[in-house]
Amino acid sequence: MIHLTRLNHLPFVLNADLIESIEATPDTVISLTTGQKLVVLEPAEEVVRRVVEFRRAILGGSAAAADQAADAGRNRIGHARDRDTRTDS
Repeated sequence: MIHLTRLNHLPFVLNADLIESIEATPDTVISLTTGQKLVVLEPAEEVVRRVVEFRRAILGGSAAAADQAADAGRNRIGHARDRDTRTDS
């Protein structure tokens, strides 16, 4: 689940598994597998970053890490290049 913001500035939580595609037209339009379309304030790159961050936390197997990823994505607007969390292992 990722936290996003509708155009009317109301926050909501989206099940990332339902995302089929994301378009920047110039608004960010998220198409879901249900056929529904959502328009959000966050740029497409930010939506992708939040999905990737959340999935990394899930694959890490830690519920605490998943909660931390959800909290980190809550109401933060920026681009993936603003923060590089990769490590050289």
